[in-house]
Amino acid sequence: MTQPIELYFWPTPNGKKVSIFLEEAGLPYNIVPVNIGEGDQFDPEFLEISPNNKMPAIVDPDGPDGEPMSFFESGAILIYLADKMGRFLPQGIRERYEVLQWLMFQMGHVGPMLGQAHHFRKYSPEEVPYAIKRYTDEAARLYGVIDGRLSEAEYVAGDEYTIADMAIYPWLVSHKDQGQSMDDYPDLKRWFEQIESRPAVRRGMEVGQELRQPLNRDMDDETRETLFGNRGRG
Repeated sequence: MTQPIELYFWPTPNGKKVSIFLEEAGLPYNIVPVNIGEGDQFDPEFLEISPNNKMPAIVDPDGPDGEPMSFFESGAILIYLADKMGRFLPQGIRERYEVLQWLMFQMGHVGPMLGQAHHFRKYSPEEVPYAIKRYTDEAARLYGVIDGRLSEAEYVAGDEYTIADMAIYPWLVSHKDQGQSMDDYPDLKRWFEQIESRPAVRRGMEVGQELRQPLNRDMDDETRETLFGNRGRG
């Protein structure tokens, strides 16, 4: 009997990538909340699993050699789980690397840049017009890249639904907070609605919703320092 995977989680786009996969694959899992607003990500026990003090992370009791193994970095987690299940990541070299390059696009561009758009548009203690314009414009550029890709393919990496779609979708759910309208990107909108309608995606997106703590520019200084400050650096 498969033992449940432990998912160290908070309901953010990166966390939801993994909950979506687990729901799509039908893998049993238990949520271990990591309250990033209260500093759980700095607990020594969590740092043993995720030394970069970021969630999500997982512990798989049934690792590759039958022994428990932990993983951090959401992209690496998706690749591992896809290989474990033999799903959502093609085995053919050409098809596999088509998926991986779009996954890296999400990890290197979509997540970091849209995260900055969120930060300066919603969370920065003061409005910084240059930063707001800079990251809103970059969000628009990235949406355009994805829209262009989806004008020639049903899914981000081709004809099949893969971990690349799972990785990108949660970051686009808050498109209004990034200053974007789906109506400006018709092929992206078609894809977005298609992914949104998947039952497993809906379940994955709902995981941990009861844990959410709304944040805005008025958050207290302690929470801001925990989320965005220098803690954990050295």
